[in-house]
Amino acid sequence: MGDWVALAPGPHPDDLAIVHAVLPRRTALVRRAAGTRGEPQVIAANVETFFVVTSANRDANPRRLERYLAAIADSGAAAAIVINKIDLCARDELAALIARLTPSVRGGPIHAASAATGEGIDAIRARVLPGQTVAFVGMSGVGKSSIVNALLETERQVVLPIDENARGRHATTRRELMVLPGGGILIDTPGMRSFGLTEDDGGLAAGFTDVLDIAAHCRFGDCRHEGEPGCAVDAALEDGTLDVARVAAFEKLAREAAAAEARRDPVLATRNKRRWKAINVAQRQRAKHDPKRQR
Repeated sequence: MGDWVALAPGPHPDDLAIVHAVLPRRTALVRRAAGTRGEPQVIAANVETFFVVTSANRDANPRRLERYLAAIADSGAAAAIVINKIDLCARDELAALIARLTPSVRGGPIHAASAATGEGIDAIRARVLPGQTVAFVGMSGVGKSSIVNALLETERQVVLPIDENARGRHATTRRELMVLPGGGILIDTPGMRSFGLTEDDGGLAAGFTDVLDIAAHCRFGDCRHEGEPGCAVDAALEDGTLDVARVAAFEKLAREAAAAEARRDPVLATRNKRRWKAINVAQRQRAKHDPKRQR
């Protein structure tokens, strides 16, 4: 979804146009498809900004956002976070939620919105410039289609009522491209239960600058942060500069990206297996001694 093509009209007005070429993609958000083979799956192409939608009442998960943001950084597009359904939480709860998500976003924009009341929708609309393409991604039930309808100013997308636990339900079953009244192009996507990473092309570095900036000060250039002398990451975990869960998330995503790359290289796969086995042991030791988990 999102490819641009070169067309040639037929000789008569009623003739179908002929596709002569698919133009090169400027951006492409790719995930590893579910299943053992894990083939790459393009979610959307030629998108300027991906809006990662979460909900204020149940879905906001920093680790999941980090996963999306790493893949979006790899795609070459910009990212913005939308916290939908803010009408379902108190203002102090919303402020606490934004504070909890901010370290994962690393300075990116966070929009607090309610498709039900219209609050925050104009700020999202302002980011969709004429001629640009945006896409909405996220878990099922977070209200992506409701936001799309608010931007379209019409009830085009199917929206299901929330259940007895105030949770949204899966409504969108296919990707769809629409033109907004202001001239922007919008892609709505179905909710995704999982978002596996493919090979890392710099997205992890962009999303975890806090971890990598500290890792650059390790005594050894090939430090694995497993208790080596002079490990800056271990020291930062010890004094609280880095969060154990965030470092663990970085290592998990890096391992996942390395595994995707190793699928094409058996020798690399064996080497990575040994390396990540050792890292997993160190990670469990960190978690065991994390004071936050001992409270």
